[in-house]
Amino acid sequence: VQLQASGGGLVQTGGSLRLSCAASGSFSINALAWYRRAPGKQREFVARISSGGILVAAESVKGRFTISRDNAKNTVFLQMNSLKPEDTAVYYCNFFPARSLWGPGTQVTVSS
Repeated sequence: VQLQASGGGLVQTGGSLRLSCAASGSFSINALAWYRRAPGKQREFVARISSGGILVAAESVKGRFTISRDNAKNTVFLQMNSLKPEDTAVYYCNFFPARSLWGPGTQVTVSS
């Protein structure tokens, strides 16, 4: 199963974006997650959702970002609100734990 992230863009501080991640096949039994890599930093975990809908988010995004999934459409989402300049990064979707194959991700840029 391959995952393709989309929905990134340029937004002002305090704005919102919704990222989508479409899968080439069914992933209903898998945990999915969003990760990000900011300029000059290592890739980090953002949020994950289990097959049963249990959510876990990194402390840095708690209360602002929400992950969700639509198994019927093989899609996972990341709703990002109250965006900050430090959220600027390339965002990736992958399984949790992450598999070795990463897609190109989608760029999110938050201007101050």
